[in-house]
Amino acid sequence: MRKILDKNLQFITRKLNYRYKFSGVYCPYCKNYFKTFGDFGASIRHNAQCPVCKSLERHRMIYLFLKEKGLVFETSKTIDLLHVAPEKCIYDKIKYSKHIEYFPLDLYPDYYYYLNGPDLIKGDITDLQFEDEKFDFIFCNHVLEHIPDDTKAMSELFRVLKKDGNAVLLVPIDKQLSETYEDFSITDPIEREKAFGQDDHVRLYGKDYVDRLAAAGFKVSAIDYWNTLSQRDRFKYGILENEWIYFVEK
Repeated sequence: MRKILDKNLQFITRKLNYRYKFSGVYCPYCKNYFKTFGDFGASIRHNAQCPVCKSLERHRMIYLFLKEKGLVFETSKTIDLLHVAPEKCIYDKIKYSKHIEYFPLDLYPDYYYYLNGPDLIKGDITDLQFEDEKFDFIFCNHVLEHIPDDTKAMSELFRVLKKDGNAVLLVPIDKQLSETYEDFSITDPIEREKAFGQDDHVRLYGKDYVDRLAAAGFKVSAIDYWNTLSQRDRFKYGILENEWIYFVEK
């Protein structure tokens, strides 16, 4: 029965790919075409989530950006890569890459029971058990807003990144805020959602996020990559306007 279902899914996917190749959207992770991406988020975002690999707008933007720069997805150079709180779409894309020594890590690895590939390493981002300058590249996306001591976490990421290494460090940002909003007396999940946008967030970053990364030692580039894409490509890849890439170098 499972084989029949898999064959049916493959057949349907091929038909959809053909139908929407020239007018729909495209996911560069799972390489499928759709009429649109699905809705996603507490405040519903349209054309957001890939129905197959579950990639979101930021993941597809990261892919396009790194492909353009010839990093991670488009390089034959052997690299050591740390991936904190690994998103499934990125994990699946690089887990068996011959040129990547892959280190997926999370404080709660059992949460990722659905991943099929390299085992997750149990680790605390504020106390990483790796030697100095271990990694050529780091993914750490939508993690720091969960960490009470984000200064220590940024310091640890800087420590384990090699000289001339790079990282993508995305967080939710309210560009109306000049300074990051924190209030550690807020512990109730409902109140945290009101204050920070999600019940397990401990802060809402503002425009000073760049300064906070720079204080940890990083050379920071805040890149409005979405603005380099045509209106058609923004729709095709499901890219959010005004979502920036925070790309750092040591």
